[in-house]
Amino acid sequence: MTVREYRASDLPEMLRIWNEVVIEGTAFPQVETLSALTGPAFFAEQTYTAVAEEDGRIYGLYILHPNNIGRCGHICNASYAVSGESRGRHIGEALVLDCLAQAKAHHFRILQFNAVVESNLRARRLYEKLGFVQLGVIPGGFRTDDGQYLNICPYYHTL
Repeated sequence: MTVREYRASDLPEMLRIWNEVVIEGTAFPQVETLSALTGPAFFAEQTYTAVAEEDGRIYGLYILHPNNIGRCGHICNASYAVSGESRGRHIGEALVLDCLAQAKAHHFRILQFNAVVESNLRARRLYEKLGFVQLGVIPGGFRTDDGQYLNICPYYHTL
């Protein structure tokens, strides 16, 4: 598995994977999917966008961007998406490790996750294994498609 900067030719698979996670409604705050018109601009405006590729096939991706501006502009944020059929193959771990390196290379000092859904145990275990620190719990911070409110757990990692 190779993690590399995305190319325009990757966009159809990136959109498919990203939209799969949005539609699942259990991890991303977004409710709108990306289209062939909106997707390219969305990925291009990130500080860094990467894909996990093996044998010419895209299995996952991440986006990296500032979490805030000005005096807090040294803190970045990222989102990860792995295709449903390839979860459990440590693709997420490869993406997070590359993201940590890219965040540092782009002169960020902290990588912060604002809204990890408490029930996303696989992601939480991975983040903690990689040295992320949980900041607490925000009760009811994530609204599901059926109107439930789930807790979210912010995390950070010093770079």
